[in-house]
Amino acid sequence: MMISGSDILRTFKKLLGNSAGNFGILTAVAIPVLVAGGGVAIDVANMSLSRSQLQEATDAAALATATALVNGGATTTNAKDLATSLVLGQMSNYLGGDTTSTNSLKSGVTATVTKTTDSSGNVGYSVVVNASYSMTANGMTKLLGQSSLNVGTSSSSTSGKTSESQKNALSMYFVLDRSGSMDEATDTVNSDQPTTTYTYSCTTTNSYGKQVTGTCTGTKPNYYSKMQSLKIATSNLSAQLNSADPNMMYVRTGAVSYNNAAQTPSSLAWGTSGIATYVNNLTSSGSTNSAPAFTTAVSALTQPSTTAGLTNEQLQHKKKSGVANPTMYIVFMTDGDNNVANADATTKIQCDKARSNGIHVYTIAFMAPANGQALLKYCATSASDYFTPQSAADLFNAFKTIATETSKQMTLLTQ
Repeated sequence: MMISGSDILRTFKKLLGNSAGNFGILTAVAIPVLVAGGGVAIDVANMSLSRSQLQEATDAAALATATALVNGGATTTNAKDLATSLVLGQMSNYLGGDTTSTNSLKSGVTATVTKTTDSSGNVGYSVVVNASYSMTANGMTKLLGQSSLNVGTSSSSTSGKTSESQKNALSMYFVLDRSGSMDEATDTVNSDQPTTTYTYSCTTTNSYGKQVTGTCTGTKPNYYSKMQSLKIATSNLSAQLNSADPNMMYVRTGAVSYNNAAQTPSSLAWGTSGIATYVNNLTSSGSTNSAPAFTTAVSALTQPSTTAGLTNEQLQHKKKSGVANPTMYIVFMTDGDNNVANADATTKIQCDKARSNGIHVYTIAFMAPANGQALLKYCATSASDYFTPQSAADLFNAFKTIATETSKQMTLLTQ
């Protein structure tokens, strides 16, 4: 049986004309529907706004993650964590204290990273960030049995490196004097402990008025020793390199110390923690012979690899960051002069070898006599790479200059 339009109209007119309560029934039925419909309309508007906010967050996260991968600030293993933190950070401005939605978003972010290398050796990363979360529905929408609404977006970004010949990284080897004279004091007062207490024999008057010989105490300025100064300067330099390369993608360091012979070295490794430990454990003793230690440094930086045309250091950098031509540095420090036969001549031969292999040599003649100064001046790559600090403060500044120059070059060339 079909109901015509006129039948419906007549029925509706009767319902409106009935004052016995039909209109009240119709109103009672219609109000929940109208209220729920209004709730849905509000949630749809909120969902549209939330999707727009989430789209902005995923766009920014994809771009920032791709850029971080290129600059070494992230790796493919922690890219998802970075993307998630970036999305949550931006969405926290909108979600406020909504713990349920925040927890839902935490589990709803995914990041996919694809690494590419073109025919010119350019390395790039494509990052896709997907994000979704459950938005709590308002009370009116819940009348329809819908307690939450899903909000989701997807963003992608691609970022590429410049060709490898235009990028840089560094390997730095320290050649450090630990002879007995490194225990001598400088004229720079230890800022953490400016005075020290000492005892001495003295004559005093006792309670009976008689003079007696006893022990007295006094204080005197506490100056940094040369070795203490070296440890602080190396620590400061390490901190600057760490700041420029927080993820240990571009910096490798090693160290060797010497007195009359080269000591066991700290092998080249990523970051600076190895040399920091090595230098902090140095003690002063013996005479001076820089030749074996400098030879160790040159050999470490020029050691060939099993890959044709690449040294071991070049291969290590290429595997880690794609940079096949890192800059090699030697930081050569002494506070004296060689007192072993032919030590100067042999050291100069190794300095020439370093120069011919493109190793940049910084030299630091720390309160050194004339012969020591002459040797280090010869070995420095240029006049501006030769330092003659006469105090601990000067030594700190010399190491700071070296750290600033090397880290600035690395930062500029890896962007």
